[in-house]
Amino acid sequence: MAEKTAPFAAFEWMIAWRYLRARRAEGGVSVMTWISLIGITLAVAALIVTLAVRAGFREEFVDTILGVNAHVTLWASDSTDASGQKIRGFADYDALAARVAEVPGVERAAPLIRGQVMVSDGERSVGADLYGISPEELAKIPRIGVGSDSIGDIEMFPNGIALGSVLARDLGVIVGDKVRVITLNGPRTPMGVSPRTKAYEVVYIFTAGRYDIDKVRMYMPFTEAQSFLNREGYADEIEVIVREPEKVDDYVLPILNAAGPAANPWTWRDSAGSFLRALDIEDNVMFLILSILVLIASLNIVSGLIMLVKNKGRDIGILRTMGLSQGSVLRVFFICGAVTGVIGTIAGLALGCLVALNVDQVMAGIAWLNGSPVWDASVRGIYSLPAKLQTGDVISAVALALGLSFIVTIFPARRAARMNPVEALRYE
Repeated sequence: MAEKTAPFAAFEWMIAWRYLRARRAEGGVSVMTWISLIGITLAVAALIVTLAVRAGFREEFVDTILGVNAHVTLWASDSTDASGQKIRGFADYDALAARVAEVPGVERAAPLIRGQVMVSDGERSVGADLYGISPEELAKIPRIGVGSDSIGDIEMFPNGIALGSVLARDLGVIVGDKVRVITLNGPRTPMGVSPRTKAYEVVYIFTAGRYDIDKVRMYMPFTEAQSFLNREGYADEIEVIVREPEKVDDYVLPILNAAGPAANPWTWRDSAGSFLRALDIEDNVMFLILSILVLIASLNIVSGLIMLVKNKGRDIGILRTMGLSQGSVLRVFFICGAVTGVIGTIAGLALGCLVALNVDQVMAGIAWLNGSPVWDASVRGIYSLPAKLQTGDVISAVALALGLSFIVTIFPARRAARMNPVEALRYE
């Protein structure tokens, strides 16, 4: 009866190591093992890079939303004034903003004017979203105000307008140039509402980090926007910034209680929630697909181990007749397969982290080889491919690769352990 030995004893590692470093002519590591090693390396690297890009893209997308737009927007239902004229907006906007700003967790609240206008440099005309805001509030917007990527002097904003960088480029204007702003919401006449046009100096050009925002957004001083859009005495919206935007739903009810029944809320999750949910679904699908790739690469270990067991049949028979237990044989060949999985996972981890940390250089290299840019900001929304390595994502990728490698290794190792030593030596 074979003597029991401690699992993964030193001699089991020694035998496995001899098999792994033996030449192919001696029945050692086969081409299939090298293929599985390379496959696991590439699959793990692809999984890590994908998870990093996914995390980076989501963070950049959310950051541009929170860094440019209100976390909660309050808008007023349509109503009529004393003369029966239909109005839309807040007449008591200063008092309303002050009440909302006192809600715990609200960092600031400010009135806004919103409108659609045409901007022209005399030769080209481009549609734009006009935001009327006070100079003090504009300076506080993270990706547009003080400290942002911008050109010009924000202190000059009371004397002009601010344009997004793509909008300014489409118009061909720089700081100091004048543009003509046109709106159909001009003065009321007996013949109806007439268009209004006025020239403004461009004093500030900002880059918010989102192509779709930089392409259409412009800012005008609040009182000037009221006059230009025929909104004297009213504000279209109240912009609310909260301390914890990820928990914005918890702030809605207290804000509404402070604002009163005339206010209606619209949070950043309401505007971007469907896109974020689509990102979550895409993330899960991509993780599943790449997990299948890791499994396919791991299955190559089975082929390599089966060939190794076949080549080492005589050795298995001799070791068994010398008293080696089935468990020891199983562990010897499990080590042979597991080492391949571990080495491939470590190599994939190193390669994936290297690519994720240098994704900009990698994209530049691909663009150079391709002869044209491979990242179109007008399609993707953001200007570059972001990547963010997260410990949880790296651990998930490594655990998946190691787990699959260990599981698939068990089956050929069990086949080797169950080999009859008599049958193995019969034709030797």
